[in-house]
This record gives sequence, C-alpha cells and structure tokens, in this order.
Amino acid sequence: MSRRQRKSELKSTLWFMPFWYIVGAVALSAFTFYLDYVVDVSLYLPAAIGFSGQTLQVLLSALVGGVLTLSAFTINSLLVALTTFSGQFSSKMLVNFVSDRATQHVLGIFNGSFIYVLLNFLYVTHEEEEYIVATPVLSILTAITAAVTFIYFINHTTTWMQVHNISFNMNAKSKSVQASLEKELNPYHLDKEVEEESLPPESEGKVLKASQSGYLQVADFSRLIKQTAGDDTLLRLDVRIGEFVVKGAPLLTYWEYGQTINPARYMKSIEVGVKQTEIQDLEYGLIKLAEVGIKALGHNDPLTVTNTIHQIADLLNSIGRSTNFSPYLFDQEQNLRMILNQKDFRYYLHKGFASIREYAEQNSTIMTELITMISLLSKTMDKEVHEDLWEFARQTILGFDNYSLYENDCLYILEQLSDLAKNTGHQKDYLFLLEYMLQRVSSKSASEVPASF
Repeated sequence: MSRRQRKSELKSTLWFMPFWYIVGAVALSAFTFYLDYVVDVSLYLPAAIGFSGQTLQVLLSALVGGVLTLSAFTINSLLVALTTFSGQFSSKMLVNFVSDRATQHVLGIFNGSFIYVLLNFLYVTHEEEEYIVATPVLSILTAITAAVTFIYFINHTTTWMQVHNISFNMNAKSKSVQASLEKELNPYHLDKEVEEESLPPESEGKVLKASQSGYLQVADFSRLIKQTAGDDTLLRLDVRIGEFVVKGAPLLTYWEYGQTINPARYMKSIEVGVKQTEIQDLEYGLIKLAEVGIKALGHNDPLTVTNTIHQIADLLNSIGRSTNFSPYLFDQEQNLRMILNQKDFRYYLHKGFASIREYAEQNSTIMTELITMISLLSKTMDKEVHEDLWEFARQTILGFDNYSLYENDCLYILEQLSDLAKNTGHQKDYLFLLEYMLQRVSSKSASEVPASF
C-alpha cells in the first residue's frame, strides 16, 4: 500500500483519531497524578476547591457513569446517521461522514474523557485526610467538555445531513482530488505536440498484465516517470484510474529504447485493490453525486435532485478545465516517458447526468433543470466542449418520445434550449427540436415559444 493510500485509509477509519485522544488522556492522567501526589499543588491553592479522597471517589464514579452515558448516546446517534445516509442517500457516503474531521474529533473526545476519568478513579484512595485539587478540577472540566461536545455533535450531524451540505461536501472532496492530481501532473506536462507517427509501433511494446482482479486505485506518476527516465523507456497506462481490471488483463505497455529492464519495478508504483477510492479518481466523485440524485428520485424528493444536479454541474465545470491536458508526460529532459489513458469531457458529462436523466423517466421538471445547467455550462466553458453540451441536450430532448408535455413545461424547456443553442451556435438544429417539442403539446400559442434569435 502506497503512502498516499495508507493516509487515505487511516482518515476513513473511526479508530485512528480516537486512539490519539486516548494516548493524550493517559498522558494527562499521569500529569494529574504528578500534580497531586508529587508536587502536591493543594499546598499552593485555596482549600475550598479541594476534595478528600472518599468524596473524590464518589464524584469520579458519578463522572465515569455520566461520560459513558454520553458516549453511548453519541454512538447511537452516529449509527442512526449512518443508517439514514445509507438508506436515503447513498452507501458510498458513509466513508465521507466517517472520515469527516469533526466526527472523528467528537468520538476522540468522548473516548479520551472516559479513559481519563476512569484512570483518575483508579489511584484515588479512601483516606479522609487526603486533600486533592488537580484531579477533581480537571475531571470536572473534562466532563463539561464532553457534555458540550455532545451538543456540538448533535448539531454537526443534523447540519451535515442537510441536502445542500451533503452535495457540497461531496463536490468539495472531488475538487480536492482533482487539485491534488493536477498538482502532481503539472510538472510533467509540456506545451509540446506529439505526432502519432513519432510513437513507437504497437507491435514492439511489451505488455504487463494485472496479477489480481480489482480496481486501479493509485498510480505514483512521479516515481514512474523517474523510473522510465532512468531505464530509457516509454510507458503507457492501458487502464484509467478507478477502472476495474481482471487478472491477466493488460495493465501497462512499455517500449525499451536501450538495455533490457526489470518491469516488476513499474508494478510497484501502482495499486490494484478491491474497492474504488477517491485518491486519484475523478469519475468516482461524479458517480457518488449521481447516486444521491437517483436515490432522491426514488423518494420523490425533487429538491435533493435539483441540488445534486447543481453540484454535478459545478464539478463538471471544474473537470472540463483539467481534461484538456495532454495525456503525454515528459521527464526533465523533455523526453516523452508516459502516456495516460484519459477520457474526454463528453464521457464525464455522460457519467454525471445520464443516469439521472434515465431514472427521471421524462420528468419535465428534472429535464428542465438538466437543460438549464447544460446551458449555464456553455456560458462558462471553452468552445471545445460546446458540441458535447449541445449533443447531450439534443439527445435529452429526443428522449421525450411518445410523451405529452404540459404547455408551461414545454415553454420552460424550450427557453433554456434556445439559450443553449445561441451559446453553442446550433440555431438551425434548435428549429428542428422546436417542431419536435410542439408535437408533444396539445395546445400552444406559437408566439409564446422562443423560435427566433
């Protein structure tokens, strides 16, 4: 497992952050013992804030039970939240909530508080003449912190479960993946054209096959390029990050320009696992958002679907600016060393919107929102993707086969379609779609339809 993948896995587990809080609680308990039984801070503080040993044991036993009860309520609230996420939105969202730093800190505080108060309870004696200050004061403050944290966790859970926060957090996560990937690849991109004829023949390439079935999770591009530069080879990635491969399927192809090399070193720089991850996979973020929209369609929740479509459009706008990168990566000597397997913007557009369009079953409200977002993308994105945007919208409109529309629904759809046609330069094609849509309206005044430009 690579360092990046190990870091991602640790962030997505519930035990990692609480473990460090427990370590901190043990250290704080040892420090408290030092203050009370070695330094004896009670000699320097007012007597009013101190406790005898027997009284302190009663206090600590109550605090242990109280903190444990709050922890039980927190775990129960967490399970309810996870069940809700899985059933109403998407099971893929469980990792997002679990890996959220606020969630992990809350669990860490409760576990640490319980361990701290419990350890303090162990070394307090029943002696009446014993006078202790640091242990009761810090234990009470710890219990207060746990109580406040419980209120914060309830507020955090209810806020996180709101539709706009769910879709925004998923979108932000995907954008961070994209930014990390761009940062990693930017040093190896050059404004340099590569002719297809200059590439070595396919027949001279040697294929490396997958040793196990699974998803291509991570590729260490920096390490691969350094390795190919040292071996004087050209490497091609035959599968995309996040794509599923079966055992024995082609994974890498390399061409040797010099001496014979050991291909096993290249396989050490890629990871194939049993699940998809968001470490370098942009497509996975789109799929997760689309699944939330599909689940919302099944629950008759148009607001969630609309909000999800908005976030997908924002993510597509961000992806569209990075997919224009060349698939060719160069070393420091500007020699071609690696060829990526990339998909164009049309592929990501289809992955983001096509499944929602399919499950919407010609829902005119959802279709109008899809056309609206596509029209909005045409105003912000380069002309290179305008043809893809128009084609997706055209296919969406033609999908209203044998389906009658209400008058206002047709008007709103055509209004957005007219705007899209202007932005993409498909005014003539719009007239054909206009006639097609009018056939699905029982009565429509021609003056109400935006037929002219």
